Amino acid sequence: MISKNTDFGLLLLRISVGGLMLFHGVAKILHGISFLTENMGAFGYAVYIGEVLAPLAILLGWRTRIASVVFVVNCVVAIAVAHSKEIFSISEHGGYANELLMLYLLGAAALFFTGAGKYAVSKNNKWD
Repeated sequence: MISKNTDFGLLLLRISVGGLMLFHGVAKILHGISFLTENMGAFGYAVYIGEVLAPLAILLGWRTRIASVVFVVNCVVAIAVAHSKEIFSISEHGGYANELLMLYLLGAAALFFTGAGKYAVSKNNKWD
């Protein structure tokens, strides 16, 4: 029988949620966010917190629970601002049109409830 390794599973979840969203943040660093600041003003700069800083904290396992809240809020704002027309839509391939954002959002929400696990930079704070 294979034993459970919840902490390794949480590490994989952190890598998938934080690591993959970090690509979106790096793309915004490299290519700019004028498309956001034109519509949202200075508030558009918050995307760097939600797509760079929070994913880095999740990936490292530092204050994972608070970083996950920031990450979830970022996903909700992204859906509301950029993908609101697709909230009740099916993609051309038969999946939910916002499924990628929802996978990120729900993965981060799960990390809020579980914390980072033992393979993390910080494990003793209530926000870890």
